[in-house]
Amino acid sequence: MKPNTIIFADLSTYTPKSTMVFYETVFGWFYHKDYQYYVAYKGDKDIVGLYETPEKFKQMRMPHFWMTYIQVNDIKHTVAKARELGGIIEMEQSLDGFGKVALIRDPQGAGFTIYEGDHLKSTRTENEANTLIWNELHISDAKNIIPFYEGIFDWTFVKTSNDHFEIYTQNKVHIADALQIHNNFKGKYEYWVCTFGVKDLNTAKSLILDNGGNVVFDEGERLLMTDNSGQAFFYIQEVK
Repeated sequence: MKPNTIIFADLSTYTPKSTMVFYETVFGWFYHKDYQYYVAYKGDKDIVGLYETPEKFKQMRMPHFWMTYIQVNDIKHTVAKARELGGIIEMEQSLDGFGKVALIRDPQGAGFTIYEGDHLKSTRTENEANTLIWNELHISDAKNIIPFYEGIFDWTFVKTSNDHFEIYTQNKVHIADALQIHNNFKGKYEYWVCTFGVKDLNTAKSLILDNGGNVVFDEGERLLMTDNSGQAFFYIQEVK
């Protein structure tokens, strides 16, 4: 698997049962439980993960959220580099039969998970409906985090407008975007956002609204939505 690429996403939720019903209805997924973790499938293909928010984070009133996973070659090296560049390491552990993971927050607080191992395969597609198709970083001040991501992942941020950056791997593959948004619009948090492909934008929007979700922002070609928690948000975008 290629290092420093985005491969997966999972959802932290206080209400696993009702949350799974929501995504099964909207995207046609079904979930399989593996210990205290759930994997969503589309047919026989795994798509994303889901788990119940740990109690300590519930006590902190951490919201429901989607998490982006990034593959690395050497997790210890990446963690050390992240610390050196101002990141916060929330968790680091090795899981038998799975690999090594670490949850990191960048200097402005946006969280992501890095993964070292062969068990977790990339589930992101380019244009397949009801799959993860893109990931995007929403930030308040790009200059505070660009050296961090370029330093730990060998990425390059290319500015395309005042508030938009394209993110490229060392091999010049465009893998994500970063969008600078004032806190008056995005709220106080910094975060990575997932985009899921859908066959028809209006149909998917109606399903989300009918099952307790909300529209956060309409960009025309895609919609920023929340699930039935009212907190975990994601984009939907039509694919051909």
